[in-house]
Amino acid sequence: MILLQSHSRFLLQTLLNRIQNLEKCIELDHHWVEFDDVRYHVQVSMKNPHILLLSLSLPTPPLETVFVGGLPFGAIEAIKAAYGVIVQILDPPRDGFNLTLKLNLSKLPQDEDQRHTLLVKIASVREVVLGAPLRVILKHLASRTVAPDIDQFVALVHRPNESFFLVPQAEKVTVVFPMRFKDSIDTVLATSFLQEFMESRRTAGLSNAPPCLWSQTPPLELKGVTDDALSANAGFVTFVILPRHVEGRKLDRTVWNLSTFHAYVNYHVKCSEGFMHSRMRRRVESLIQALNCAKPDQEKTKKTPQTRSFKRLNLKDSRTNSRS
Repeated sequence: MILLQSHSRFLLQTLLNRIQNLEKCIELDHHWVEFDDVRYHVQVSMKNPHILLLSLSLPTPPLETVFVGGLPFGAIEAIKAAYGVIVQILDPPRDGFNLTLKLNLSKLPQDEDQRHTLLVKIASVREVVLGAPLRVILKHLASRTVAPDIDQFVALVHRPNESFFLVPQAEKVTVVFPMRFKDSIDTVLATSFLQEFMESRRTAGLSNAPPCLWSQTPPLELKGVTDDALSANAGFVTFVILPRHVEGRKLDRTVWNLSTFHAYVNYHVKCSEGFMHSRMRRRVESLIQALNCAKPDQEKTKKTPQTRSFKRLNLKDSRTNSRS
């Protein structure tokens, strides 16, 4: 199965092209939208070709989530830790966006490998911002503690007006995803996919993966959450994250995979639906071809120059017509 990349490919390509043409003073003004309704805006003026403004619009948070200044808690600290002096946070951000970053391209490292690594990190700003609360909680899990001032369960936004839930404890963090789909066919496919996803966890090669459960009803850990937040037509998926799953470099991968789990499922549901549609079309085409081969040969007709057609008669038919 395919995992989504943490960086925006279009943003990374835009940054690389800008670095290569830094002395040409080319004006940029790009808008685009990626999955889960995350919108980007990149702008460079001819007056300041070394300054790039990057704006980010996040999914609309539901009521149960906690945003501080239009951003998830811990996002400002995560941005400063990830980018340092190269990035400056503008306050207030551009109209219609949750965050605007000012990048000074002249301060990028001269070493090509280091510069490319930093640009990939900048292109992963979505992961840095949306994954900030999850990263804070999982860092404390690695040290077997619970982050201070954390509620019994935490709601984190991952899609427009939708959230998933965390139940932090010292020895584990329980992550629950209410799975919602608008299309009825997607709901059926997702339910089957998630049940198989849970069964595959029991194979020997995945014994170290986080325990995974699927249920049609909300788990007991979410007792007290409002009914609107727990409305799900494809059931609930529960992961139990242990300290060994967030050790060292595993932390970044765990944060990204959890933050984009719904998009991961939706991607494979759409791929499965497209595969079945292509198989159905090929099957229909083969049946039509078989029916065409089974048709009897039609009588051959000829046409005169006046576009009139006549039927060739045999000798017996001609005698019968002459007698009549």
